[in-house]
Amino acid sequence: MSIFLLHLYCSIRSTPATKLPSSSIDSLALIQNMPMNFFLFLLGLTIPVFSFASESGDMAINLTTSWVGYAAIAIFSAAYILVIFEEQIGLRKSKPMLLAAGIIWVLIALAYNSQGMPHAVKEGIRHNFLEYTELFFFLLVAMTYINAMVERGVFDELRNWLVARGFSYRALFWITGLLAFFISPVADNLTTALIMCAVVMAVGKDKPAFIAIACINIVVGANAGGAFSPFGDITTLMVWQKGILDFSDFFKLFIPSLVNFLVPATIMHFALPAGNPTADKMGISAIKFGGITIVILFMLTIVTAVTFYNFLHLPPVYGMMTGLAYLKFYGFYLRKRATLIVDGTEFPPRSHDTDSFDIFDHIAKAEWDTLFFFYGVIMAVGGLGFIGYLSIASGFIYGELGATTANVLVGLMSAIVDNIPVMFAVLTMNPDMSEIQWLLVTLTAGVGGSLLSVGSAAGVALMGQARGHYTFFSHLKWTPVIALGYFASIYVHFLVNG
Repeated sequence: MSIFLLHLYCSIRSTPATKLPSSSIDSLALIQNMPMNFFLFLLGLTIPVFSFASESGDMAINLTTSWVGYAAIAIFSAAYILVIFEEQIGLRKSKPMLLAAGIIWVLIALAYNSQGMPHAVKEGIRHNFLEYTELFFFLLVAMTYINAMVERGVFDELRNWLVARGFSYRALFWITGLLAFFISPVADNLTTALIMCAVVMAVGKDKPAFIAIACINIVVGANAGGAFSPFGDITTLMVWQKGILDFSDFFKLFIPSLVNFLVPATIMHFALPAGNPTADKMGISAIKFGGITIVILFMLTIVTAVTFYNFLHLPPVYGMMTGLAYLKFYGFYLRKRATLIVDGTEFPPRSHDTDSFDIFDHIAKAEWDTLFFFYGVIMAVGGLGFIGYLSIASGFIYGELGATTANVLVGLMSAIVDNIPVMFAVLTMNPDMSEIQWLLVTLTAGVGGSLLSVGSAAGVALMGQARGHYTFFSHLKWTPVIALGYFASIYVHFLVNG
């Protein structure tokens, strides 16, 4: 019916009728270039533009010039504006993205159902949902381990040790920055930044200027450190799980990432206040029984995930879920031990060891808002890709501008828009690039968020934790210096890996 109406439209416009065989792409281009008028507007979804280049051989609809496509873009943009102003309006970022994802796919389903093609939408949703599911369970295990280490006092002990050492402000600036750089590849950059910020807040309570500049250094260090590890950032994790880069390939970004951190840190060093903060006395160890063992189990879980992927060719998430079993069994032991202590058995009666350990408490304390936000982003961006916008964007950005320029722009864009939807869009486009270019976009998407305080989860979190000291404008003041490190890291990447 739709093809008949297209022929009728062509005859009305005094244009020779053109057949539309399923193997023709030129006919698709002809239709797309026809002027839109009131006739097309009334037809709406009845005469969508067709594309016949799906991998399965099934006919797919290109909705980029229909009201469905325009509505999807408007809905996604409105949702992301609400995400950007999360702190100002107090609305959790997951809520608008969940709603936007649902509405976008409903619109797509209506379009395809009107053409008698409901199964195509079902397969599209399942493909994107599988992408999210692997990411979800991987992150859930990592967050559970981090929460367990927080509950066992591992990070509190690190903070107390640093506070009690009596380091100068300049020494603490470098220590916290370097720790953020080297911890974030194992933990995530958000958790690492929060831990280091707690140290800075504790020792710099009398020096607000130190807190601001140290927080900037921590954000830059955490983002740079997360860029050279599959576990350090969501974007690197997505690239690894997609199978584009091997586990060892990410470490080729170590030197460029280090340069990204060192360049702005060296310049900011000269703006630090002199002197030493007042040292606190060391008290009893903050680590509860089992804290060090949980750290070891977390390392073992990472080894399991890498082994499963490299040698058994299983998705890394299977290794992480196996590693969760390690923690669950050890949690069972801790619960039994706590019970025995309460009953007065032979274990040492240390009061801070008697707390019961419940693994499901740590699962419940995962960043659920963040996990649901990831779902909304992946499904919404996947919907835009299903409509056809990502193919157009890929053709222009990577076809017209070239891979290097496009990948540099991806990093700059991630300073404004979160790097997760930007990287997911790139992965969905799947441009034909060499390994050095995939490494480049992994680097830029990871460190580009440091240019603005709102460009990364670490920056947003620290604005809340160090409220009044670390702000958008205090970070913006140093953006030119951070940008210098950004472009220096790109140059070093080509110098080292080119």
